[in-house]
Amino acid sequence: MEMREITERYAVAPQIDPADAPEIAAAGVKLVICNRPDEEVPPSHQAAEVEKAVRAAGMEFAALPLTHQTMTPENVAKQAGLVDAAEGKVLAYCASGTRCSVVWALGQAGDRPTDEILSMTARAGYMLDGLRPTLEAMARG
Repeated sequence: MEMREITERYAVAPQIDPADAPEIAAAGVKLVICNRPDEEVPPSHQAAEVEKAVRAAGMEFAALPLTHQTMTPENVAKQAGLVDAAEGKVLAYCASGTRCSVVWALGQAGDRPTDEILSMTARAGYMLDGLRPTLEAMARG
């Protein structure tokens, strides 16, 4: 299991295994967000199975499956709201961590400078330079 920290409170990861839940809890995570649609994974790794393991390890769980088509302003706001309401560190996962990084970056537009957003995701291994025009447009309102 590979957690990549974007901020002190928000980390992303590629697909997690239900067996990873104790390790995730030991890392101080309080909320796990699944950004991966069930259609992309076998039944053993779908949200309901991961949720059981996450809750058994004492963490909260939220499912917000994202695709290119569902990366809407409403879902960006919903993800930001989940993170803001969490009582501690959040781990979001998808196939590679990229969608979780993108939704975080979009949620930061206007609150952080674009260069800072892109630098933070790059430090975590996600080069999102292609988002620059979108982030700048969102920041302008």
